[in-house]
Amino acid sequence: MTTRTVRSASHVVWPTAAAAAPMLLPTDVRVGIVGTGYTARGLAHVLSRTPRLTVSSVLTRRPIDEVDGPWAGLLTHSTDRLIAQSDLVIITTGDPVHGTEVAVQALAARLPVITMDAELQVTAGSYLASLGVVVEAQGDQPGSLALLAHEVRQMGLTPLVYGNIKGFLNHHPKPAEMAYWAERQGISLTQVTSFTDGTKLQIEQALVANGLGATIARRGLLGPRTDSVPTGALPLAEAAATLGTPIADYVLPERGNPGVFVVATFEEELGEFLRYYKVRLGDSPYVLLERPFHLCNLEVPLTVDRLLRGDPVAFNNGPRPRVGVAAVAKRPLAAGERIETAIGGFEVRGEAVLIADEPDHVPIGLLAGATVERPVAAGETVRFADVSVPESLALRAWRWTLDAACSTPGVAGQGRAASLPLQPGVRP
Repeated sequence: MTTRTVRSASHVVWPTAAAAAPMLLPTDVRVGIVGTGYTARGLAHVLSRTPRLTVSSVLTRRPIDEVDGPWAGLLTHSTDRLIAQSDLVIITTGDPVHGTEVAVQALAARLPVITMDAELQVTAGSYLASLGVVVEAQGDQPGSLALLAHEVRQMGLTPLVYGNIKGFLNHHPKPAEMAYWAERQGISLTQVTSFTDGTKLQIEQALVANGLGATIARRGLLGPRTDSVPTGALPLAEAAATLGTPIADYVLPERGNPGVFVVATFEEELGEFLRYYKVRLGDSPYVLLERPFHLCNLEVPLTVDRLLRGDPVAFNNGPRPRVGVAAVAKRPLAAGERIETAIGGFEVRGEAVLIADEPDHVPIGLLAGATVERPVAAGETVRFADVSVPESLALRAWRWTLDAACSTPGVAGQGRAASLPLQPGVRP
């Protein structure tokens, strides 16, 4: 792959493509962090112990004197300051609307953007990747799956299932129950709710499908409940084989580590060797390879290191995504009601859908702050005709994405979004 280099706003020369030749680097690479939650705090701790990487600025929307973390003197409310003081930007907010605004400004300054933010990726990541270097980090399941899939292919195997190992699922958790677990686990109420009701999982596997050229077997994924990962992985492999294409999905085992797995096929001549390694799924023509952990914020520097070295393991939502994450009403929504919190709230949850089948669904990442225009029954998909969604750059990026997803290859953006001003730095 031939790439062109450009001069960033700082002192590092970055390539225009994520898979690129190694770069000459200064002694220290300045890292700007967007967000001050659990992921950002852990990331800042790790970066303080990582050679050549220095946290230079941390963007927050909270009152600075109320933010705890390992970033004394580095907090700012200014995106311009963040960009001026950084060589690359890592986004961890979980808010696709805010994340899109920051990412577009960073990319306009020719800084690479690393995300620990699947919510941002499935909402606006395809558009953002058209502007510059945008990579989802290793650590959360999507980035860890991308790394495992890369290793699987390097070993001569062909991925068939990109699997997420889910520990617990309750589509309708109670607020008091979620408040208890949020306090006990030291994470936000919205985080623990989105993990519990499956929204985070659906978002992650939509990103996996889009970024790794896969699809989903059905709306909402198959997600077999099973006693172990292998017994759940086999029916997923059979479903993918029937479809004739790789799928992203999950298992919900009674036992198993919260990691990731790949089910793969292999050429006949490899069978002689694979039988020694105890990775075959019984007598099936498949092998199961697991990565039994994901350490979220602690693994992000590994992605930074690969980017600096020009490693080809680069992963984002892809140029023509097939899968989106629709909002599904958890309870009846009345006309005039305002949805304050979408991802991790108690009004809606997310469900993976094929964009071509349901192009009018509202991505759950855009629904915060929306007003219900006509009643939506519990269990129904929220569609654009049902709500008034606040105008934002993320919404316009989704329109661009919708055109890309539904257009003929090579002519993305020729439809509804073609007349929208989506150049870097243009504000909604």
